[in-house]
Parts: sequence; C-alpha cells; structure tokens
Amino acid sequence: MSLLAKFAQHIPYVRRYARALTGDQTTGDQYVRVTLETLAAGEKELEAELTPRVALYHLFHAIWGSSGERLERTDDVQGFDEPTRRLMLIAPRSRQAFLLTALEGFTTSEAAQILDTDFEEVEQLIASAQSEIDAELATDVLIIEDEPVIATDIEALVWELGHTVVDIAATRTEAVDAVARNVPGLVLADIQLADGSSGIDAVKDILARFDVPVIFITAFPERLLTGERPEPTFLITKPFQPETVKAAIGQALFFHPRRNNRQAA
Repeated sequence: MSLLAKFAQHIPYVRRYARALTGDQTTGDQYVRVTLETLAAGEKELEAELTPRVALYHLFHAIWGSSGERLERTDDVQGFDEPTRRLMLIAPRSRQAFLLTALEGFTTSEAAQILDTDFEEVEQLIASAQSEIDAELATDVLIIEDEPVIATDIEALVWELGHTVVDIAATRTEAVDAVARNVPGLVLADIQLADGSSGIDAVKDILARFDVPVIFITAFPERLLTGERPEPTFLITKPFQPETVKAAIGQALFFHPRRNNRQAA
C-alpha cells in the first residue's frame, strides 16, 4: 500500500480543517496539496510514534510553518460566513488548538503532538479560545434539572462563562412554560426529572418550535444512545467535570448556526 493510499481516508478531514483554519477552501486546499506532494515525494519523514492521522496533521502543520504563513488574526472579517468570522477573530495558535480538539476530535495529547508542544500549553490555548468564544456568543440559557444542588452548580458555571440563566425548570411542564416566556439561546437538560417526566420529551417539545442547541447532562446516557431524535450532539455524563461542561457550552454555541427562533405555526 502506498503512503497516499494509507492516508486517503483522512484527506477529506484535513481539507475541512485547512478550510476552517484559513477561512478559505482554495487556500486550504493549496496547503493540503503541498502536504500530499511532500508525502508522496518522501521529502519529510513522518514521526514513527504517531498514528497515521496524527502524523498527517503534524506534517500539514510543518508545511504550514515552513511556508512562512503565520495565520495572523484579522479584524477584517467582512465577507466571511458567520462561523468563519468567529474563527478568524480567535488568536491563531488558540484557533488551531480549538479546531483540532473541537472540530477534528483529537485529544489534548494528540493536539500537542500535532502542534509540537506540550499538554499544558494546549489546555491553555483551548481555554483562551473558549474565553473568546464565550464573550462573542453570550446568550440566555435554560437549565432543566430537578436536583437543586446540581442545578445551582450548573447555574454558577453558566454565569461564570458570561451567559444569563433565564430559568431553571424541574419538570417537563416547567421547561415548556419557561420557553414560552423567554426563548433561550441554549438548553442544558437532565433526562430524569422531579415528577417522573422526561427531559428528553421536554427537549422534543422545545425543538418542535424553536431551533436551539441542546446539551444533555445526565446519569443515564444510555437512554439517549438509541439512534432516535433528539440526537445528543452534546452529551455529558454525571458526575461531570466543570471544564467539560464549559467546553461543551462553547462548542454548542459556536457550531450551531444562529437563526431567528420563531414559534411554529
């Protein structure tokens, strides 16, 4: 098997990453092409201890760095679509760490290998990107949680990120009523609620009328992993780590298209 064939399955994802990194598919593809040409010509040796996917992204960054391109942050974001505009406003190094973990799904350790740095710096870069995203995407949040202590902990995390908690609902009915009063920009939902009602059903009711990102925080993740809607794009298992919740909030808001929520007819 040739080297290019070995990496073929990863190429579409490198193109996606390059496009997000540069803000332009044509520019991104140019760097991917040079990376593949370098790989085919054997001009650079791949790191033997890296997995094929990590090695390919590592080589991409080596090519990027050798080109003299520095991915400077730009405040001139006219003409970009909304997600790209947000990305271009994040400091370059933080942008890379954020995209590698949030978009491409690499672990922090893998991102450190790709960026030729250590675990601690990648964590700092992600935290910096998270802060910039949170400031850009501050929104109203509905918490659906029947345990007062847990609800208070989540509420504190939400406020710490600069968002506003508009309501805390302990039942399906309370959640639906809360949305009728104030449409949130984000929903954080438990599954098993106080009166025996379901957070899943509450979310279904909300999504039937409004398009908002949802993060499930539950001790029963298996109840969501059924292939049925609503699909849990963001699923956090209790007991949770505060940083995990913070990261999920940033990612949910960042990657969910902003739309005008309108009540269904």
